[in-house]
Amino acid sequence: MEGRNYLVLQSRQPTRDASKVEVLEFFAYSCGHCNAFEPVIDAWQKKLPREILFRRIPVAFREDLIIHQKLYFAIETMGLVEQLHHKVFTALHNERRKLDTPDQIGSFVAANGGDHVRLLQVLDSFGVMAKVRQATALATGYAIEGTPSIGVNGRWLTSGSLAGSNSKSLSVAEYLLDLARKGG
Repeated sequence: MEGRNYLVLQSRQPTRDASKVEVLEFFAYSCGHCNAFEPVIDAWQKKLPREILFRRIPVAFREDLIIHQKLYFAIETMGLVEQLHHKVFTALHNERRKLDTPDQIGSFVAANGGDHVRLLQVLDSFGVMAKVRQATALATGYAIEGTPSIGVNGRWLTSGSLAGSNSKSLSVAEYLLDLARKGG
């Protein structure tokens, strides 16, 4: 139900590929709800049809958390999302590790099979910083107030608070994906 389970954005947001329907997961590594939701949304996104483009968008509600946006985009750039994304949540929430500095992040990546030196190069690269700016602009455009939230095709937003629970937000997202595929 519009306004209750999802919101229609006031202005349409850019999507990466106009030939595909896009779904965005807005998340924060520091968010306990995102940590709990990660296995559920990860399994869900792996079942999406090929015409659906799924993207993770890290959000930083505070300046000290921008480093987590950079962490995500660095591991994405290095092709390590499958290997490390879930492990970042585990390190922060289950193991209570600090991943607040480049050195802490580099050590974490190295301990999990990545290249510490390469990670530090990528973490502050122009490409990663550009992705952080784009992610921040998308979060602003979607009016993200909390995580996890799900954006659909630059037009709609749902979340656990709107849908009643994070798992119900996936059902709402599927409804919105159907709307988008039908040209809605």
